[in-house]
Formats: sequence, structure tokens, C-alpha cells
Amino acid sequence: MKNYKKLILIIITTALALAVAPQNTDATETLKNTNDTYRLLNLFGDVFERVRADYVEEPSDEELIEAAINGMLTALDPHSSFMNAKNFRDMQVNTRGEFGGLGIQVTMEAGFVKVISPIDDTPAYRAGVKAGDFITHLDEKPVQGLTLSQAVDRMRGKIGTTIILTIRRKGIADPFDVRITRAVIKLDSVSSRLEKDIGYIRIKSFSEQTSSGLKTAMETFHDKLGKKLIGLVLDLRNNPGGLLNQAVSVSDAFLEQGEIVSTRSREPEETQRYNAKPGDLGLGLPLVVLINGGSASASEIVAGALQDHRRAIVLGTRSFGKGSVQTIMPLSGHGAMRLTTARYFTPSGRSIQAKGIDPDIIVEPSRIEKIASVQNTREADLRGALKNTNSDEEIKLPTDKNTDEIDETNIEKNNKNTLNSEKKTNPPQDYQLTRAMDLLRGLSLYYKALNKQT
Repeated sequence: MKNYKKLILIIITTALALAVAPQNTDATETLKNTNDTYRLLNLFGDVFERVRADYVEEPSDEELIEAAINGMLTALDPHSSFMNAKNFRDMQVNTRGEFGGLGIQVTMEAGFVKVISPIDDTPAYRAGVKAGDFITHLDEKPVQGLTLSQAVDRMRGKIGTTIILTIRRKGIADPFDVRITRAVIKLDSVSSRLEKDIGYIRIKSFSEQTSSGLKTAMETFHDKLGKKLIGLVLDLRNNPGGLLNQAVSVSDAFLEQGEIVSTRSREPEETQRYNAKPGDLGLGLPLVVLINGGSASASEIVAGALQDHRRAIVLGTRSFGKGSVQTIMPLSGHGAMRLTTARYFTPSGRSIQAKGIDPDIIVEPSRIEKIASVQNTREADLRGALKNTNSDEEIKLPTDKNTDEIDETNIEKNNKNTLNSEKKTNPPQDYQLTRAMDLLRGLSLYYKALNKQT
């Protein structure tokens, strides 16, 4: 019986060898390639049959074949993989904007699960998981030896259940555990708000709703402020990417013309170029794009296109550096495979694979703190100070007899009370966003000054 099964397998591998043998006008070369392919496939058949016959526990043929296919794909690069029917359905749900889990985008590196970025307002984000973290254990079980799909399956589960992630983080000597409760992850791809006279747009990922969400946000800004709108901030920090066509649409929204991105595969004739169409939703307003180490793939397409066309100033830290394109190829009745089929290049011809996008202005994330200082005497505090004749308000002179003496004890006490009050009432400031808005307001003042001169 075993020999019969082996014979069937060899016949199949022989047929496969003949099917995949390269077509060459040189008959000798063709025969050599065919024989080499047959020999390697025959080796696979031998290993497959030995595992089926002698492994300590009886595996199913489906498990073995899926593992073999996935091993072949994952050996190519970190982003190629096999998805069985269940994983393929999950992936389709993800791109539509809702799924269950922890809320992190991940890849595999050095045998561990590496966090590309946490998704805003998800359990992982609230638990403090950060871009660049390495997950070494799931519920105290090591992730080494697992495929990316297997690790993702373990992180997903019934809503409301908990999982413990063991994390290694740069700058922290020892690994530490994070307990996270699973939840339904709803991806509102685009969120927006007005920061006085500046429009702020946050794109969390590039899903099917992204371009429509961006258009809605821009319409809201123009309706509320009109010509009072002085600039825009496009926040792509911790955005792990997503759909290529949505990245092209977002870039096109701010460009009037020119190339957005090109994808180049193994065959030169299969190069594709995506170009902008006339129409700028931002109406030429100054634009700042925020990026960091969690900005990957589609985010880098947008940042690179707007940077190369000088349409935006890119601010923040270097991006992730994923410059490859994956194509989802459905396999009838057996899920699909995700295969890296091309590299993408920015309009200037840059490949950002393993390099990333360098910002025009480097701004590291920082914490802003007010420094307590001793109150200094001002002109208005001096006895007999001249009044400001341009002001209708009278200067209130101090009532103390000796105005040159400052009660430092009271000042220090007041400063401490003020700082403590501010700590309670003011949330931590986003330093990178603050710098972006300062830049836009500075540009607005500069342009106004130029217009007055002309």
C-alpha cells in the first residue's frame, strides 16, 4: 500500500516537473532543467512519504502539504506566506475594516514576532505595546518555530478572553509580560479634527474606506473654515500600510499631476506606473506629513510621493522600510497565497526597501515640561513707571511699599501649585504634532508678510 501511494506521488511530481520546466530552445538545457526539477520533487516525495509512515504521531496529508507550501513561501521573504481557507477569510475581513484580536500589525524577524505598529484605540495600544517590540512568548509558550499565520491565530481568540505577551524592547534589559484582553477591532481608517486654523487628519491604515474618509474630512474642513484654513497635517505614524490602490488615491488627493509610485517586478515589461489626476483636495495649502518607525508600506508610498513632488514637508523619524508589493493569489478551494511580486519605487526612482523614508525635518518623540522659574520684576512693577499711552488700560502699580524685594518663598510656592495644577488638567502634549503645527503657522505668517510686501 505504501509503495502504491509512493508511486502515485512520484507520478504527480513527474507531471509537475514537466509542467514547470522552463521552455528553452536548447534541447539539452531543457532536458537538464527538467531532470533537476524532477529530482528535487522526487526528494520532496520521499520525505513526504517517510513523514506519513514513520512520524511519531499520524499527521494528516492536508497539514503536511499546507506546512510544506508555507515553508516554501516563508523561506523567500518575511511577507510571503500561505493562507488556508480560514486565514484567507480573516484577511478579507481585515481589509474591510473589522476583525477580532489585539490590535497590532506584525511581521516575523529572527524567529520572533515583531510589532510593526499598534492600531490606535485597541487593546494592544492601550496596554502600551510599541512599534519595534519583539514578542517572544504567547501565554508563556515560545513563538520560535511558529509561522506568522500560526502566531497570529494564537493571538486571536474569543472576545473577552485574555492573553499574556512576553515582550523584549530596545533599551530595556529584561523581557516583560503584558496582559491583554481580546476585543473586536474596528478600524475607522480615517479620523480628523480641527486644531484651530489647521486641519489634522490621522490615517490609521489603508483599507477600503480610506479615500472616502479622507474626502469627507477635507470637505468638513473647508465647510467649517473656508479660507481661514491655513494648513494641513497628515498623520501616518504607526500606520502599517494596507491596500496599494488606497495609497495611490490618498497621494492623488494632494497632487495635480505626475507619477505617484511605480511597481517593478522580475520582468521589465510588467512595470506599472500610477499617475496623479488633476485636482488637489488641499487646494495647495501647506501640508506636513508625520511619519515614524511604525509607518510602513502604503504609508511610505504616500510620504515618498508627496516628498518627491515637494508637495509636503515630511516630519518625524525614519519610516519602517518595507518597499515590496504582495499579491494575493486565491487557490481554488484551498485559501490563497501571499506572494511578493514586485518592489515599489517613489517618483524620483528611490527604492525604500530596508531603508525607509528619511524625513525632511527629524523630530524625535519627546515629552514637553514647563520649567519652574523665579518671577522676575518687570517694567510695570517699578514705582513711577511711565504709562503706556497706546493702551486704554491703566497699568496697575504694585501696592507693596518695597517693590524691589521679591518674596521668593511665595513665588516658589505659587509656581509649584501652578505646575501641579497643570499636570492634573493638561494631558501630555504630542511634541511631533506640536512642531508640525508650529511649522504651518510659521509658514502662514511668512506668506502673509510676503504678500504685504508685494
